[in-house]
Amino acid sequence: MKTVSENKCFGGVQGVYSAPSAACGVDMTFGLFLPQEAEDGPVPLLWFLAGLTCTHENAMTKAGAQVWAAEQGIGLVFPDTSPRGEGVPNDEAYDLGQGAGFYVNATRDPWAKNFQMWDYISDELPALLAANFAIDAERQALTGHSMGGHGALTLAMNFPERYRSVSAFAPIANPTESDWGIKQLSAYIGENKSDWSTHDASLLMRERGFDGPVLIDQGTEDQFWDLLRPEALASAMVDRRQDGRFRLQKGYDHSYFMISSFIEDHITMHAEALYS
Repeated sequence: MKTVSENKCFGGVQGVYSAPSAACGVDMTFGLFLPQEAEDGPVPLLWFLAGLTCTHENAMTKAGAQVWAAEQGIGLVFPDTSPRGEGVPNDEAYDLGQGAGFYVNATRDPWAKNFQMWDYISDELPALLAANFAIDAERQALTGHSMGGHGALTLAMNFPERYRSVSAFAPIANPTESDWGIKQLSAYIGENKSDWSTHDASLLMRERGFDGPVLIDQGTEDQFWDLLRPEALASAMVDRRQDGRFRLQKGYDHSYFMISSFIEDHITMHAEALYS
């Protein structure tokens, strides 16, 4: 593992690191914020999964999350959204290939060799963090934005024993019925829709739900509303009577301005679950 940078931040350290990934077949970069409490022992960890076109850097620099994480004494990890580099397959469109891993394990060529983001996020990177940093592997939670909100929700409902809480900002909520999903799942996994259900938050919510706090924030002026399909997730939460909150934020769009406006609420919810 290589240290790319480390900066003092709200009493803690905001670092950027790079390490070879067996899952993705290339070096993967991630950001990690550790609060001052990590100097005395392991701290809980909140994952922030980013959206289409993003790297580890977007949420790390734009979400304004560190100040609230420092106040609550929890760590933040900002993974990249896909493998990158020479030899990694890509597509001319922004919503497929590098920057658009969709948090799945690809099974189709040319993507299968590198695009194993499900394994990277759920197994490989957690093990790397636990082995090298003051992280409490038993106290973890997930949040994310757009494609990353899709990843956070699907990971939480597939591995409920690993995560104590989950939240999302404007998640891609129903990818099996959206152009932000049908295209990518077909390319990465194949045309058989029965293989897609474990990667659809609305279907998972209706079938399984989540045994822990859930918080969703969705802007009413989100320019990608029709692609996100938030109504499908809201309906599934109501039908299942899920313990959680789905908030429509009047006038807000899909940008990091929305995220930074409500990130304090999300981190507070996660901190309560992580320290309970």
